[in-house]
Amino acid sequence: MFKNFLLKTVLLSLVLVGCSADTGYQLIDGSSYSFNNNQGKYTLVNYWAEWCQPCRVEVPELNELAAEHADQLTVLAVNFDNEQGPELLAQLQKIGIQFPSLALDPRAKWGLERPNVLPETLIINSEGELVHRLIGPQTLESLMAFIAE
Repeated sequence: MFKNFLLKTVLLSLVLVGCSADTGYQLIDGSSYSFNNNQGKYTLVNYWAEWCQPCRVEVPELNELAAEHADQLTVLAVNFDNEQGPELLAQLQKIGIQFPSLALDPRAKWGLERPNVLPETLIINSEGELVHRLIGPQTLESLMAFIAE
């Protein structure tokens, strides 16, 4: 009886560990990104929409952050309207986003609901844990301040 209980407990533990693993999220270029395997870097997940004027203001700051601090962090885009394919590519180009874009929204990983206000930026630490949820447009300086904490 005890052996049966122990076997069931071990099997359940293995199943749960497998379910919690971050197997990677697909980027629109076909590659994948793992929040748990990002070489000690922070990850910023930015939610945007083509119709969002504050998003348009924030994009140059995020482009600069992604380019100048690639050794410390990765910036990823998520389209609020869930656009896909050629329409998403056109919107990325139109708004000027120069950093990678996730194909699907990863919010469920941290138990978050869809944003009510845009832009929204999630800051994820190197262990894949959500450490900050920022509402509204950010600047290079404000984002670096949160990462420095």
